[in-house]
Amino acid sequence: MGTLSTNKRARYDYDLKEEFEAGLKLTGAEVKSVKGGHAQLDRSHIFLRGEEAILRGCHVSPYKPAGKQEGYNPERDRKLLLRKKEIQRMIGKAHEAGLTFVPISLYTKGDLIKLSFALARGKRKFEKREAIKKRDVTREMFNVKRET
Repeated sequence: MGTLSTNKRARYDYDLKEEFEAGLKLTGAEVKSVKGGHAQLDRSHIFLRGEEAILRGCHVSPYKPAGKQEGYNPERDRKLLLRKKEIQRMIGKAHEAGLTFVPISLYTKGDLIKLSFALARGKRKFEKREAIKKRDVTREMFNVKRET
């Protein structure tokens, strides 16, 4: 399972509650571009419209060898491929106060391209500072152990 793109800010900006996995509806040239590592998940998010889950803001660069692609929008909305039961469960969880869905990474599973995303709650500024302090303390403890 090779990771193609990650959203590095997701774990910093959000408290991840539960992770999900979904397929993505892509065109052929987009698949080649994503497998070539030309996808960015920064500033992207997932929203529910009716009984569909949509990935918005994911930038997939045009695949150069495909030639000129008329009217190609690299940041178009892309449908997530999920079962109806999964979407119904997601709708129920999304109605909880302050929760949203955040993409974490794009990766390959066999020949397929999958998206890992999580149900998350936004962190406040003081929570982010606490996480940084905690990380620094554990790093220092690890370095002290290695020196002795």
